[in-house]
Amino acid sequence: MGQTASQSVTAAPSAPASCPIDHSANKTSSSSVPAKCPIDHNGKSAAAATPAQCPIKYEADGINPLNQMPTLSQAPAAHQAAALPTERETSSIPRDESSRWEYPSPQQFYNALVRKGWETPEEHVETMVQIHNFLNEQAWQEILKWEKRENPSDAVPHLARFKGRPGELSPKARFWLFAGWLLPARFNTEPPFDRHDWIVRRPGGQEVRYVIDYYSAPPEPDGSPVFSLDVRPALDSVGSIKQRIRAATEEVWANFREESRRNSSQGAH
Repeated sequence: MGQTASQSVTAAPSAPASCPIDHSANKTSSSSVPAKCPIDHNGKSAAAATPAQCPIKYEADGINPLNQMPTLSQAPAAHQAAALPTERETSSIPRDESSRWEYPSPQQFYNALVRKGWETPEEHVETMVQIHNFLNEQAWQEILKWEKRENPSDAVPHLARFKGRPGELSPKARFWLFAGWLLPARFNTEPPFDRHDWIVRRPGGQEVRYVIDYYSAPPEPDGSPVFSLDVRPALDSVGSIKQRIRAATEEVWANFREESRRNSSQGAH
């Protein structure tokens, strides 16, 4: 695994990116606010109405137990200058056998930013939502790669629930920050701008927690933002520990074979 994240992804839009996940994360280097998820996952909301397309039972305090988020209103925010779409995009991520998770609409996304106190021009919100959704899809693809190693069959796991944990560094993120402090020329010195924990339910019913650290990377020459996702099973069970060790061993051997092949090729010349 190492310092290299599971996946580096480039978002085609060049507009700034920020994140609530239905939920995921984005950031631009020009932002003057701290880079973290704009939704207050521990906050309470008095909103009682559930989204029309998301028939999930909410607790009395307005927090959805499946994502630890308050209900996000589709109504325009106070002092909002431009109308924003209220349509929600359906993801490719299964919630159960018959439904998939939905991403927040641009209006909900904007309301989350306002609720957090972030000043965001309305004209940038739709692009931010596109990047947010793109990162979620990439995170799920990384999880599917891990799950395929455990279950090569065609059975598809489900995302049972998730929680954003902005400001809470994972042990791995802390380790790489320490490495960056010791050797700044070699390792990244920037912490991840967001973290999520996703609970994945396997076909047999077993639930596995995945940790996702979101990093920003230098932008493309055309200004397109680049993000790195470090996706891996949490080290909270014997099975997940074995899974991580097996993947790390495979990576070391793959790198060793590639290096040996390169040296042999150079020696032949």
